[in-house]
Amino acid sequence: MDFLLNEAEREFRDEVRAFLDAKLTEPMRAGARATTGVFAEPEVAGPWHRALHEQGWAAYSWPAEHGGPGWTPMQRWIFEKETARAHAPALPGMSLKLVGPVLYTFGSQAQKDRFLPRILSGEDFWAQGFSEPGSGSDLASLRTRAVREGDEYVVNGQKIWTTQAQFANWVFTLVRTDPDVKPQRGISFLLIPIDTPGLEVRPIISASGAHELNEVFFEDVRVPVTNLVGEEGQGWTIAKFLLQNERGGTSFAPAIIERLRAVTKGIDADDALLRDRATRIRLDAEALEITELRTLIEVAQGAPPAQRSLVTKLVASELIQAIDELAIDAGLPDALALPQDGEAAPPEQLAAARYLDSRAWTIFGGTSEIQLDIIAADLLNPS
Repeated sequence: MDFLLNEAEREFRDEVRAFLDAKLTEPMRAGARATTGVFAEPEVAGPWHRALHEQGWAAYSWPAEHGGPGWTPMQRWIFEKETARAHAPALPGMSLKLVGPVLYTFGSQAQKDRFLPRILSGEDFWAQGFSEPGSGSDLASLRTRAVREGDEYVVNGQKIWTTQAQFANWVFTLVRTDPDVKPQRGISFLLIPIDTPGLEVRPIISASGAHELNEVFFEDVRVPVTNLVGEEGQGWTIAKFLLQNERGGTSFAPAIIERLRAVTKGIDADDALLRDRATRIRLDAEALEITELRTLIEVAQGAPPAQRSLVTKLVASELIQAIDELAIDAGLPDALALPQDGEAAPPEQLAAARYLDSRAWTIFGGTSEIQLDIIAADLLNPS
């Protein structure tokens, strides 16, 4: 969907397009097109991150006082729209969109000074240590324990589904510091170096053959108390803030529309059933785009993303899965084949890998079932 832009917004759009033409190289675009998971690998995303950092645009959603460009909601939307159209790699969201805002909102001045510049430059690569076996959407039941001993915490436990932890040098982690209070009140937010003795990362290979996820084990891992973000017991509050950013702090629709556009090109013009499905998905994606833009404007005015962020993530997850199902149906039988190890995947064989990987969209960041429960409770009991 194309909105009517004012003169200043058109000038900004043209500035973004000129930057993309100059700095987004064909290898970066090719790497992004070949990415089947949520985030591009560092060898693809890293050069793009560095180009954005040099321009001052890496953390485009951050306020200017913390190193971001201080853009308006419309500028952010224009940037996401243009980068999606240009097939730019997806940057590591755990660093820029999750832990970064947590640190400049809840972190100490020393933590801001230490970590924010390295997040902006890409020198630090972060993983998220939230989910555990048996504690996914119900994070309040997490069991990873952190016991304070003098100026350190001793951490024991396990995290799972830890995206790109094999590349990370830091993990931000929810730990239980007080087992004797209400579950939500006994959780704290710790920053832990991946190379700390006793911390082990083990790969999880997905059904598509991709290695994007990991298990992380903590055995007597010692972490300085200075790596506690906020206060002890404030982890649940920080986690809710972070999850609002994860679910509603960005726009899914521009990338979804481009993903659909690529799939629609491969549909036979005479196949009325598939083209009808594509049209319905496009209409839903444009409705999502309007909703996301409204959310960005409200956030800029000081309101939290609130429950609408749950709706946007829920709808985006279902649209991505619908597009990947459409790609499989449009590309049969070639679309069912997965590339062999060591082979570059031809375009028609990316459909199966994307289909398998996108099954996780309705699980990560809060399962769709849990989100529907929260949305329903909010509608029935508005505050």
